[in-house]
Amino acid sequence: MSVSGLKVEQAYQQLKIQAQQKLAGLQEKPYVLVGTATCGRAAGALNVMETFCNEIEKHQLDVKVLEVGCMGHCYAEPMVVINKPGFPQLCYGSVDEGIAARLVSDYLANDDPCFEFAMAALEPNDLFPTFSDYPRGVYEQKIVLTDCGLIDPQDIDHYLARDGYTALAKALDMGPDSVIAEIKNSKLRGRGGAGFPTGIKWETCKNAAGTPKYVICNADEGDPGAFMDRALLESNPHQLLEGLTIAAYAIGAAKGYIYVRAEYPLAITRLRTAIEQAREKGLLGESVLGSKFSFDIKIFQGSGAFVCGEETALIASIEGNAGIPNNRPPFPAISGFHGKPTIINNVKTLSYVSHIINHGADWFKSIGTPNSPGTAVFALAGKVVGTGLAEVPMGTTLRTLVYDVGNGIKDDKNFKAVQIGGPSGGCLPEPALDLPIDFDSLQEAGAMMGSGGLVVLDEDDCMVEIARFFLEFTQHESCGKCTFCRLGTKQMLDILTDITQGRGKPEDIDLLWELAEDIKIGSLCALGKTAPNPVLTTIRFFRSEYEAHIEEGRCPALMCKDLITYHIVPEKCSKLCDACIGSCPVEAVYTRPDMLKAIDLEKCVKCDNCLVTCLTLYQAVAKKSPPVVEEGES
Repeated sequence: MSVSGLKVEQAYQQLKIQAQQKLAGLQEKPYVLVGTATCGRAAGALNVMETFCNEIEKHQLDVKVLEVGCMGHCYAEPMVVINKPGFPQLCYGSVDEGIAARLVSDYLANDDPCFEFAMAALEPNDLFPTFSDYPRGVYEQKIVLTDCGLIDPQDIDHYLARDGYTALAKALDMGPDSVIAEIKNSKLRGRGGAGFPTGIKWETCKNAAGTPKYVICNADEGDPGAFMDRALLESNPHQLLEGLTIAAYAIGAAKGYIYVRAEYPLAITRLRTAIEQAREKGLLGESVLGSKFSFDIKIFQGSGAFVCGEETALIASIEGNAGIPNNRPPFPAISGFHGKPTIINNVKTLSYVSHIINHGADWFKSIGTPNSPGTAVFALAGKVVGTGLAEVPMGTTLRTLVYDVGNGIKDDKNFKAVQIGGPSGGCLPEPALDLPIDFDSLQEAGAMMGSGGLVVLDEDDCMVEIARFFLEFTQHESCGKCTFCRLGTKQMLDILTDITQGRGKPEDIDLLWELAEDIKIGSLCALGKTAPNPVLTTIRFFRSEYEAHIEEGRCPALMCKDLITYHIVPEKCSKLCDACIGSCPVEAVYTRPDMLKAIDLEKCVKCDNCLVTCLTLYQAVAKKSPPVVEEGES
């Protein structure tokens, strides 16, 4: 180790020892961790935390309550972890104010752990199973999610005490070339969607002529159903800051930006706190850890334009211009921010960097597949039981992700498709469930990895309407620069709207395919080139649904309201029940002279209330017999 390297190591070790001593004092007493990321707050976590604080004060207990991020089990929010000396560290799910009060009075004030409310333990013990004992635990392999939900994202010492910033100290001793070589050797590919080799991008930027150089983190997460980057920023912001700082050191940049959308206020708040604390500890700013390397980070809040996820549009936005993509080449690594060499990496990509530096490229390549090493982080949304975040090795099949990690389809419905890769991705049918998750396999199937959003669809979803929904999103988000994207997606959207409203023509399917291919060829950026993917994949795998809409005037999934009507089957109606009448907001349901119920189709707004509230229907569904209130085709 060089003299400067020794100085860096000493500075780092001093910070780490101080952090570990601070946390050791915390762990000697009981403490409570409450998940207050956006998912937790939406489920009522702030009220739960307030209850803990009030009850602890009421019982005069010496117990700390800390805010943490998301553990990935969003379906079980609000989540709480209680550490009490002498007991395993227990995690509780779906905690409300009443359960919180019980946990204080029965567990913290006494010694009853209330196992009836516990989900799992976080450490091996003889009393309760751990998360690794869960079926999904066998398939998950956490790297970037390891500390999420277990550390206070607003206290840098929590990160330092768990070996945080070790990789930065190590990188400063390795030297820029060795850092880039390690990242290249790891075969880390960009997790923002394109899958470009990260090390090659860094090397290109380092060797490019021109100074200063810049690093930018792309946290402009705009895909419907995607929330991985937000959760990482809210749960472990220092992991990102460390990776971004290492990237800056590798290419010789002194300034960096984190481009995050303004719709993420909690993420921005926690990022700001993290940056300020890193500066105070000497991990950002002048002479990082006493070295000759200086680097600082600014947060830039985007206005929510989906197209700004494209790197040249993102750069234009930071420069104060309209977020419109530019021709490439030159690529940003050669000429980016203010015409200077710039690297842009996604939140997840940068979050892997510290782990690769700490454990080595060979360790990273031992996970996943040869061409797509490491893990993939997915946001499971839609009709899956276990909604939330999941981190699995590359090469894991979609079936494993949906059924073993996500615990299958809600309400025992039949699986229909997964929309993977956001609006730029595609809809893959049931036979594709055995497809391995990696950049190349998904692309061959007509989809893409994207940033990691995965929306599960069931038998009640109409694939034509799904294609229309995603195309409406991309058409609205088009910057309008390219004629093919601006007008082509509008024409496709009009055709899809006609099909879902009963005005489709037999030639529409072939016309959609032709337009889609032209838009892919004629668009400048990835938004236009990938916008037709949901349409192409739904035609490819679900063409019969398009044909049913056009040729038969019906929606097989009973989702397109213009193609369905509601009827009450007289033979199955209970004369004594008025549930459907009371549920109708427009008084379309009435009683016939023979006391049976009927629906005035001119008044009916197709709200589903009668279908949901029919008491006999509940009994029929429970007995697996035909429903009382049926939806019939018009």
